[in-house]
This record gives sequence, structure tokens and C-alpha cells, in this order.
Amino acid sequence: MSQAEHPDRQTPGREVTLADVRQLMGASTPHFALQLRNRIAKLVRPLPADHPARIMGEREIARLTELGLHGELRGLPAEPGMVPLVSVTGTGSPDPHAH
Repeated sequence: MSQAEHPDRQTPGREVTLADVRQLMGASTPHFALQLRNRIAKLVRPLPADHPARIMGEREIARLTELGLHGELRGLPAEPGMVPLVSVTGTGSPDPHAH
């Protein structure tokens, strides 16, 4: 993912819209969250604090920062008696009770 901006959004005098922010938000993943955050920040920075696109952009910046730094939760909690994978426990042992 590039941080280069779409040429239409760089046209002098073109107003930033909610659709512009939504287009960048898209289907954000932890892997690209911080790049998307930077693009949205650059897009909304010149807007007045009360501009709808800036308000939406700042909310999305906060969400993307959290997503990029802490990832996302997937799946369900382990069921009683199930042994977590070594890659999850980080213990080097498939048995979480082994020392």
C-alpha cells in the first residue's frame, strides 16, 4: 500500500468530502492501518475543526491507530480442556501446564 494520494484529491481548490475519507477507510487491516491513518491525517489536516470530513477523519485516525498498534481480535475463547497452540502460548510446549 502506497501513501501516494489519488490525483483527484490533490486538485487545488477541491473540497475534501466525507466520501473521500470513507474511500480511504475502506476495508482497513492491522497491516495497513498506520499507512491509512497517515493518508487520512494528511487529507483532513487543512480542514476547519468543525468540518464533517475532518470530524470523521479524526475518529477514523483514532480507530486506525488502535488497530495498527494493537491488532484485532479474532476467533472464540478456548473451550475448557482444549490445549492452546504453541504459537499462541509462546511457551515452546503444546502443554500449557508443562514447565
